[in-house]
Parts: sequence; structure tokens; C-alpha cells
Amino acid sequence: MKLQLFIQEVNNSIEESSNQALQNMPRVLRDIEALKQEASFLKDQMILVKEDIKRFEQDTVQSMQVLVEIDQVKSRMQLAAEALQEADKWSTLSADIEETFKTQDVAVISGKLTAMQGSLTMLVDTPDYSEKCVQLEALKNRLEALTSTQIVSTFNSLATDQAKLFVRVFTEMDRMPQLLAYYYKCHKAQLLSVWESICQSDAPLKQQLSEFYDTLLSTWHTQLQWSSQVFRNPCEVLTVLMIQTLGAMVPSIPDCIAVALKRCSGDSRLDVLLELHQTAANFSRSLEAAMQPQLGECNLLKVAELVSCVYSPYTTYQMQYGDLEETNLLIQLSAVPLEHGEVLDCVLELTHSVQKVFGLAAAAVDRCVKFTDGLGVCGLIKALRGLFSKYVSDFSVTLQSIRKKYKLEDTPTSEVFTEDWTAFQNSIRIIATCGELLRQCGAFEQQLSNKILGRAGRFLWEGFNPRSLTGLQEGHLCVCFIVVITDYLSNVMDALGLQTSRTLQNIVTLLRAKPDEYRQTAKPLPRRQASAVATMRGLEY
Repeated sequence: MKLQLFIQEVNNSIEESSNQALQNMPRVLRDIEALKQEASFLKDQMILVKEDIKRFEQDTVQSMQVLVEIDQVKSRMQLAAEALQEADKWSTLSADIEETFKTQDVAVISGKLTAMQGSLTMLVDTPDYSEKCVQLEALKNRLEALTSTQIVSTFNSLATDQAKLFVRVFTEMDRMPQLLAYYYKCHKAQLLSVWESICQSDAPLKQQLSEFYDTLLSTWHTQLQWSSQVFRNPCEVLTVLMIQTLGAMVPSIPDCIAVALKRCSGDSRLDVLLELHQTAANFSRSLEAAMQPQLGECNLLKVAELVSCVYSPYTTYQMQYGDLEETNLLIQLSAVPLEHGEVLDCVLELTHSVQKVFGLAAAAVDRCVKFTDGLGVCGLIKALRGLFSKYVSDFSVTLQSIRKKYKLEDTPTSEVFTEDWTAFQNSIRIIATCGELLRQCGAFEQQLSNKILGRAGRFLWEGFNPRSLTGLQEGHLCVCFIVVITDYLSNVMDALGLQTSRTLQNIVTLLRAKPDEYRQTAKPLPRRQASAVATMRGLEY
């Protein structure tokens, strides 16, 4: 009974809900239709907005193009206005420049020329631009001629304030090289005058060079202190001054060396060269010490050129070191007597000669190190070979002479043998001398090997600085020796009908290149080779 009542209530509830849904359906349909109409209207509105945006964008692009064109026209008009102003300014300055020159006021004239130069940069596109350039250069030449006497006086008297004025004026005129030329000319003339007076003395060349090098060093110290207040790069300026002075010396150092060598005997030529080379080395070390605080600011190409000027007078003789040393050793060997009238004297001279010959050889090794820094070792070995060959030849001749004096070459007779204890003692001495000769020969060979390896090791040492003055000189000398060796090797290969490798040809090309042309020369060559040779030569690459 309860279940039937519950089912009846559920049925009634469902029926009421169905009736309400049926009653609400028309209204829902009307709402859906209204919403559909609104969506269609919104779509139409969106299409209109999209068209408006597209039309606005097109209008904006056109407007921007117009604005850009207007801005370009404005810029051209401004440039034209500035050009007209500069042209008017140029005309005004050109008209006033003659009156300005009459005042002979360097600062005022320089200011006018600087203003004219500034105006000229705005008149590049004008038809008479080249004529204006010629006119401005003529005015600059006129100002330079007007101030030349004052410039010379300023540099001679070391007037700092006046020199600063000229530096500013010539910098503004883009004529700093011309001002430096005046500086070089003034001080170079003073230094060359000192050299001329030194050459008139009767002092030995070593003393003359030492005195002149002291003058150069003193000039470096005094001028560096003054130039630091005036020039932007004083170290480079003084380096160029030294280069020009050493290159303009009359008589030149090579000529003086040649004359000095002609005056001395053959056995002293090498000693004279060593003394003169040592004088140059002392000057180089002193100059390096003076340059050390500013060495990082210096132009290394100019420093290398200065090193070349100091040491180049000796390069030719360093290349000939082997022949010079051999001649020197043979002359000294001729002063070592081996044969005397008496047999005992001959034997004693042979004994004493061993120490003398190896003393000559040791002295030759020292000279090789001092004169070529060990790089002339090939010439040294050639000279030592000549020395010992001549000594062994003389030694053999003396032994043959002793044999003849004892009549050992005669045919033995059947007479009873006569004991000669004097001959026996002399024979023992000769055998001992030969033993000492062999012993010292072995010891000398070991010492020579150690010396050569020790010098070669310097270039591999981590602390070796190829950018110091000493390192630059050693590198330059090393390059000279390598070029000579490679040329010799190429000639030998040509004689044998062989062709040198491309690598060797590239290395020779890089070694022969001037420092300032190295980058250009190395461009078509392998970078690794170019970098290695540049490191060896102490060049930046």
C-alpha cells in the first residue's frame, strides 16, 4: 500500500516537471533565436572592425613613408643649411686670414686654419672642394714657414711651454710628422757635430765609439725627461732620433771599422772587432736599462730597427767569422815553435806546444761566444779543424826531423847495437806528449760540446725574452746565420739537380721579409709557419 502511494507521488512529480518543461520550451527557443541573431550581428561587427584595422594600417604605412620622406628632406635641408653656413664661414675666414697672418700670432693663425679645416669637411661635395684643399695646404705651408725659425729655437733651447704650443698647433693641422722632423733635425745635427769633433781626435776607434755612445745615452736620458712633457710617445720619438743619428754619421761606423782593420795586422783584426763589438754591446745594454721602464710603450718595430743600426756594422764580419778565426789561429800557431837545432829542444817544444795549442783553441771558443753569441759555431769548427790540421802537420814534420837526427831512417848495419839512453828518454817524452795531446783533445771536445749545447739552451729557456734589446740582437743574428745556411743548402741542392721543398722556400721568404712588411708577406703562406718564424724573430703577428 505504501509502495503504491510512493509510486503515485513520483508519477505526479514527473508529470508536473514535464508540464513545466513543455511550458518553458517556447521561451527557450525564443532565447536561442535571439542569441543566434546577436552572434550573427557580432560577427558582422567583427568583420567591419577588421576592415577598419586593415584600412588604418595601410593609412599608417603611407603616413610613415610620408614622415620618413619629410624627415629626409628636413635632414638634407639642414645639411644644406650647414653647408651654406660653412661655405659662408669659409669665405669669411678666407677673407680674414691675410690680416690674421699679419699679426704673426701662431695660436690665432692656427685657430683660423683649424676652423677652415673644420669647414672644409662639410664642403666635400662642392665643386671647388679640391681648390679649397690646395688653398688650405698652402696656408699650412705658410704657417710652417713662418714658425720654422721659432721651432728650431724652441727645440734647441728646450722651451717646454713653447714646444707644447707647437705640438698642439701641428696636431690640429695634422702635421705632427713635420714638427717631429724639425726635432730630429735639430738634435741630430748636434749629435753629428759631436761625432765629427770626436773623429778629429787621434784616439783609437774603440775610445771614439765609446765616447759617442756615452753622448747618445746622455741624450736619451735628458731628452726623455723633456720629451715626456711635450710628446705623446716620447720613447718612440727618441728611438727614431737614435736611428736617424746612427744612419747619418759621417764617416759611418762601417767605414771607420774598415779603416781600423786595414791599419792593424792580421793576427789582431779579430781582437779589434771583438773590442768594437763589445763597445756596441755595452751601449746596447745601457740603452736597454734606460728604456726598460717605457719598453712596453715603445714601438717594437722601431726598437728592432735601432738594434739593427747598432749591430749591423758587425754583421758582415760575423758572417765571415770562420775565415777570420782560422786566419787568426794560423797566424798565432806560426808563433809556436816546434823545431829547434837540438833534439832535446825539439822534444821540449813539442811538450810545451800542446798546452799552447789548446789554449789557442779555448780562446777561439770564447771569441765565438762573444762575437757571434755561439751562432758562428760552424765557422768555429772550420777554424779549429784548420788549426789542428796545421798543428798535426807541423808535429809530424818535427817527428820526422827528430828521426833523421837520430838516423832512424838509415838502413841497420850488422854492427853491435849501441844503447843511447838519451834517445830513449826523448822517445818516452814524445810518447807522453802524444798521450797528453790525446787526453786534452778528448777533454776539449767535451768542453766544446757542453759550450755549444749551453748556448743553444739559452734560446729554449723559458726566461729568454726575444723582445729585449739583447734578445732582438740575438734573434737578428740568428736569422742572418739561418739565411746563409739555407742559401748554401739551396745551392747544393740545385747543383745536385734537386728542388728545395715548399716549406723551406716559405721559411726563407719569411726570414728575408722586413719587420714592417712581415704581415703582408705572410698572408699567402701557412699561418703556422708564419707564426713560428715571427716568434723566433720577436715580431708581433
